[in-house]
Amino acid sequence: MSATTSRIVRTSLVPLRSTLPMAETGSLPGPLADVQTLIRTLWESCRARVQGRDEVIRLILTALFADGHVLLEDHPGSGKTTLAKALGESIRRPAAADGFASFRRIQFTPDLLPSDVTGTTVFDPKTGSFAFRPGPIFANVVLADEINRTSPKVQAALLEAMGEKQVTVDNTTHRLEDTFFVLATQNPHDLVGTYPLPRAQLDRFLYKVTMSYISRESELAVLERRASAISGPPAAQVAPEAIAAARGVLEREVRIPTAIKECLVDISEALRADPRVRQGISTRSLVQAMPALRAWAVLEGRDTVTSEDVAALAVPLFAHRLALAESSLDAQGVVRDCVVAVLARRDGAARS
Repeated sequence: MSATTSRIVRTSLVPLRSTLPMAETGSLPGPLADVQTLIRTLWESCRARVQGRDEVIRLILTALFADGHVLLEDHPGSGKTTLAKALGESIRRPAAADGFASFRRIQFTPDLLPSDVTGTTVFDPKTGSFAFRPGPIFANVVLADEINRTSPKVQAALLEAMGEKQVTVDNTTHRLEDTFFVLATQNPHDLVGTYPLPRAQLDRFLYKVTMSYISRESELAVLERRASAISGPPAAQVAPEAIAAARGVLEREVRIPTAIKECLVDISEALRADPRVRQGISTRSLVQAMPALRAWAVLEGRDTVTSEDVAALAVPLFAHRLALAESSLDAQGVVRDCVVAVLARRDGAARS
């Protein structure tokens, strides 16, 4: 095994780093340096509120700039609401009469209705006409808390919004903003009264991130800084238009070599052919992976995506999309095995 392959294998088997490497001044072209500055602004704003979640914040910001959504699997009281609120408050938008907000939380329950999420048409007796009243989904950052506790009908109400950034109520389509971002949570331990997310719903999420308890040092920091973390304002704010513009810069300025695209297809074929997998990943997942890899490469200080980026993101990108032949199997382990095999094979072919 070559040194390159060995490094890739180590990357794919260890947790994500808790640091956010940035390129040195001048090491990236001007537009990408501006994107890095923008990401760092959000990074510092979120870290000021949430302790011990550096790797989760990094993935969430990557998803935001890749125009994707994130599913967090966690336990209660892990800081997910604080993190989502910190991100939402870091996006600056003027007050508007269109019903849009920077951040909203939706608590999903079994008795929730689709109209409780998307909004509804109400009759105004003063004007004698009907008007649309936007639901809580009209926000830049939406925390869909315990999404698996609501019925499939309500879950389906999110599909159009997450896939097309619009909602249709009474045959009228209402557009969401370009920076519409869903951060959903589910509790893996308490299964009473839950509805498993269907594959179509899971496939709308760019990442699934499994959270664990924070370190002792981080937990002590939470206790020390609790009052200031709750009452303090966001460290800095960015405009939604700046995030949308940064996505265009990433698309234009960060190169994905043909070899990396071939690598993604090889991984998808390996997963589909694996006897442990009943249903493999979709083509949509490969399309969604490309902007995520671009954003990740910029955080690593590069303007070109490499196989190490693929190894670093493969598990959160693909594991939740698999349907396994046996429930006892580990989806993350299956993805790691296939990624390591594909990258090792491609590395060997490149050296021969």
